[in-house]
Amino acid sequence: VTVFFSPSFFSSDAICSFVICNDSSLRSQPIIFNPDFFVEKLRHEKPEVFTELVVSNITRLIDLPGAELAQLMGEEDPKLPGANSTASGFFRSLMSLKRKEKGVVFGSPLTEEGIAQVSQLIEYLHKNLRAEGLFRVPGNSIRQQILKDALNSGTDIDLDSGDFHSNDVATLLKMFLGELPEPLLTHKHFHAHLKIADLMLFDEKGNKTSTPDKERQIEALQLLFLILPAPNRSLLKLLLDLLYQTAKKQDKNKMSAHNLALMFAPHILWPRNVTANDLQENITKLNNGVTFMIKHSQKLFKAPAYIRECARLRYLGSRAHTSKDDLDLLTSPGSKELQPLKSQKRSRLDTCHQEETQQRTEEALKELFRHVHNMPDSAKKKKLIRQFNKHPTALTPGSDVPTSPAPRRTRSRSFSGLIKRKVLGTPVILERKSRDATPEPERVSKENVHLLQKCGSPAHMSQTKLKSLEGRKEESCRRMRAHLLSKDSSSL
Repeated sequence: VTVFFSPSFFSSDAICSFVICNDSSLRSQPIIFNPDFFVEKLRHEKPEVFTELVVSNITRLIDLPGAELAQLMGEEDPKLPGANSTASGFFRSLMSLKRKEKGVVFGSPLTEEGIAQVSQLIEYLHKNLRAEGLFRVPGNSIRQQILKDALNSGTDIDLDSGDFHSNDVATLLKMFLGELPEPLLTHKHFHAHLKIADLMLFDEKGNKTSTPDKERQIEALQLLFLILPAPNRSLLKLLLDLLYQTAKKQDKNKMSAHNLALMFAPHILWPRNVTANDLQENITKLNNGVTFMIKHSQKLFKAPAYIRECARLRYLGSRAHTSKDDLDLLTSPGSKELQPLKSQKRSRLDTCHQEETQQRTEEALKELFRHVHNMPDSAKKKKLIRQFNKHPTALTPGSDVPTSPAPRRTRSRSFSGLIKRKVLGTPVILERKSRDATPEPERVSKENVHLLQKCGSPAHMSQTKLKSLEGRKEESCRRMRAHLLSKDSSSL
């Protein structure tokens, strides 16, 4: 059984919408797998707590002044380059007019329906990555318009029919991204990405070098992607996966990660209604940032380990990390059932381990008995066999079930020692038993009741037993003498 999470998994309406199926028709639908279950659960159920947790770690990595932090949190409108400039007003107004022609998919804000339609283009391009100049060479405008109308109307499209070229599909994908109201990484994240590009390593003296700190850059991008709107994050993952696979086949399509970044940086990261002149010195940072995303795309959509652990502890609970916010979670029915399940699992493991150990012991005893049985007759062999017979778990070669342990008998070298133990030990034992616990009624037999009635005290009971033992001793001696005399007479 294969588990896939659909794009609705990332929406605010449903957190556990997933498919458990092997149906090939369902596999053709756009799917995204996200293993960070508790992270997504925390994002859905407590968005304010989740955002505070992520942003606090972002500010630990990059320096965001008060205004930029407020923009990232959505408390202020983002101040973007070129917003107050009139130099390229004609080009900005032209681009804004093109985006006013909104359709169901093109020119509209991101929705699950729009992502599902555009994912058909991405799926087709995954099968045709060898076309030279992919995403750089423009396609046929007439075929692109036909394909665009079909996507806007929601009709089914057979891209494998041969009516469309891979360059048509690639250009239409860029067109869809370019007509979005804002870039995939949103305007709020623009200044944070500029700061990520400035993360450099330090030398031994603590001076900043010109070598990028890749580990911190990956960690910062992971955190920023966590607080993206769910549709943006979903489409961004699909897109970066496509560009990553395209760059891996650059020997065929001649499109490296840097070349792809030049094509897609305006749609992924650049603010809307700006030109290259508005960005000036930041354009290199932005292009290099998209190049870095493409190269490391397989690592960027996993939450950092400490975020996953914080989210997991919030729901599963821990003595060391329990806060007031966790009290309602720790008292939930699911958390109460957790400890019994763990104890049951541990007891099953212990039982299996004991059974396995006992089985190995029995097999070893069997093998040892066979070895002793095959030895030549001697006093040593007889001694070993007597030891086997005394062992409670000894097995003969022909038996498979261990014999029940023989009851242990109190052995005495003489009758006098037995009499001394009975006389001195019995009253103490009986007195201790009578003081600690009374016998249960159902366990007392008729003979015991009669004996208790007859013997009123422990001392009287010990004297009675002593007399019976002496009688038994005389009787056994009498029988032994009679047996020896009969044996001697028969031999004569």
